[in-house]
Amino acid sequence: MQTLNGTLEDRYDVVVVGSGAGALTAAATAARSGRSVIVLEKAGLLGGTSAVSGGMLWVAANHHAREAGLEDSLEAAHQYVRAVARGRGRDELVDAALEHGDAMLRFVEEECGVRFIFLDNFPDYRQDLPGAVDGGRTIEPHLFNAQEALGALREHVRTDGRLPFTMQEYEEWGAFTKFPWDRLQERDAAGMVAKGQALVSMLLASCLRDGVTLAVQARVTRLLTEGERVTGVELESGETVAAGAGVVVATGGFEWDRKLADSMLASRLHTMCSPPSNTGDGLKMVQRLGGQTRGTREAWWAPMSVTGDTRDGQAIGTLLRFERQGPGSIMINRHGRRFANESQNYNDLARCLQSWDSANNQTLNTPAHVVFDQGYLERYGILAHRAGMPTPEYLVQGETLEELAEKIGVPAGNLAATVGRFNEFAAKGEDPDFGRGESAYDRYWGDEACPWPNPSLGPLEKGPFYALEVVNGAFGTNGGIATDGRGRVLDVDDRPIPGLFAAGNATESAFAAGYPGAGATLGPIMTMGYLAGCTVADRSVAHEPAGEAVVA
Repeated sequence: MQTLNGTLEDRYDVVVVGSGAGALTAAATAARSGRSVIVLEKAGLLGGTSAVSGGMLWVAANHHAREAGLEDSLEAAHQYVRAVARGRGRDELVDAALEHGDAMLRFVEEECGVRFIFLDNFPDYRQDLPGAVDGGRTIEPHLFNAQEALGALREHVRTDGRLPFTMQEYEEWGAFTKFPWDRLQERDAAGMVAKGQALVSMLLASCLRDGVTLAVQARVTRLLTEGERVTGVELESGETVAAGAGVVVATGGFEWDRKLADSMLASRLHTMCSPPSNTGDGLKMVQRLGGQTRGTREAWWAPMSVTGDTRDGQAIGTLLRFERQGPGSIMINRHGRRFANESQNYNDLARCLQSWDSANNQTLNTPAHVVFDQGYLERYGILAHRAGMPTPEYLVQGETLEELAEKIGVPAGNLAATVGRFNEFAAKGEDPDFGRGESAYDRYWGDEACPWPNPSLGPLEKGPFYALEVVNGAFGTNGGIATDGRGRVLDVDDRPIPGLFAAGNATESAFAAGYPGAGATLGPIMTMGYLAGCTVADRSVAHEPAGEAVVA
């Protein structure tokens, strides 16, 4: 174990296991309430999956929307979340996440100094469902100077490896070919960070101000008990740390334990982009005490490609966003045909990759590929590849559609017919087959500067043509430890286990199988972390400043 600040004690009021946004929100809440807190991180870097995420939060009926005069209500949010969750999930968790989201938001802003950008025009993912809004529920972290705030600790914070840009800027600039890379280099040199790294860094700065002890390479392997109460933790090193008030388990998902993932998830997970340290440690420790588990079939699904990127020495997937949403690209299945609206949100699109052809005992739509032409490559590039560069191994190139079809193993006639039909309607700004470009969400991620009528649609006309394989991926699993609406871990008889709390991807998602909008991971995760922190610190869950507010 490596302690990054302060002196390691053998006892704290609160022990937090994990260091993602849920963990740090719980730690900051308890610390602002005057409790002594230690954060124990298994990996060598702080931040977990949150640090490599977009850092966005989905918070319904938040005060930013009210101040902007946007119409939203908790009633509409409840209706929408229950629709998008497909009727699954527990009312207690939905109620907790929705009704305390704004209290969490005010707390991290006013007391922790976290600063957000309000995205008034970022649409909910399912515009077709009742209660959806076309903007106002998603926020994201401001750029943050981590070098000034964290000093030497900055090198211990996980990064996604990209230069600092906000998701708002990503939407504005679109493809990476349009990014002002020189300006981003200057930001990086000045110590600025963005997205999930900015969110984690701001929470860490708050924890540092309130004396939270931070430790890395501190894998917790066992929860200690006296009678029925959890009283501390034991580390892999054999060291123990006592917890006077309680332990908060926020260790991330179980996606990197392949056997566990294969046995529990509803569909085979082919790749992920989270840290490889997410092997279900927290889930297993809680199970040993008789803790209840729920929702373990689900993950934060996303279509990804495997392009050679690594994290902590392990191959990871790369999320496909503009690559499939920009005008001039399509997705095809093993039969050379389109099978879905390529511009829809990543969670629902990934579910289309999971469809099973029972008649032939095989997946229906995979192997799948994003297909685009030379014109698309010249306009936008694809991931890190640019026109004029040698074609990378992860791209398949064909001078004609027929040659490309042969190389990727799909019927050439089907591919040619699919592209021909798509081109005919795309030039008119229409997609009668799957409705691509009709919703506000689709158009938000399109290119308003494209020469065709619909920002989401454009024909594939100019050879050579290219294909990029797409697989079923995930940001992480999102089921596991069952808690009540206050973050207390439940046993198999629905009774809270004294002294034990949990938050984050180690737990059952408050939104079950639903993904309401951008930030629907971190919004409820941080809210449940806040509620767990309030409960363990015996603090009111209604936001009432516990001390002098932080001015960022």
